[in-house]
Amino acid sequence: MNEDNLLKECLSGNAKAQKLLYDTYARKMFGVCLRYASDKSMAEDFMQEGFIRIFMKLNSFKSQGSLEGWMRRIIVNTALESLRKKDILRNSLELSDADQQHAEFINAAVISTENEEDDDNKYHVPSDVLYKLINEMPVGFRTVFNLYAVEEYSHKEIGSMLDISEGTSKSQYARARAWLQKRLNERK
Repeated sequence: MNEDNLLKECLSGNAKAQKLLYDTYARKMFGVCLRYASDKSMAEDFMQEGFIRIFMKLNSFKSQGSLEGWMRRIIVNTALESLRKKDILRNSLELSDADQQHAEFINAAVISTENEEDDDNKYHVPSDVLYKLINEMPVGFRTVFNLYAVEEYSHKEIGSMLDISEGTSKSQYARARAWLQKRLNERK
């Protein structure tokens, strides 16, 4: 069944089509949930709430862009809303001006080492190792890192989504990169 027909069937209340939609995208969306969750149980909660919202809002999908991208935005927003409700992000995101300046300094240092042409500093990191390290980040680092590096939101958009300043988003990202760089260097 093509995507247009699948959408029509889902909107008409066809349970088999709804299950097919879920089965088609569940694995990818669960991966998105895992990037924002502290554990598998939390990711499952994000996933369940996200798919409830997807089915409730399916009639608002205008076929402009991909269905998968539209669903991903709903899943990400569901995860972020849950984190905000639990106030998990607030304590991990607020930084003083000194912290922001320090994070920008660290980010500049990380960028300068990334641009070196020394092949001894470059090595392949298996994706499962990288995923594990990202998942070990403090929640504020991980959330901003995922939104910026993976989902490709701007710092201004992230600030708006998380109710933080653009500068705080930038500094959290810089600190996340420095944290990740340190862990990767320890693995060498």
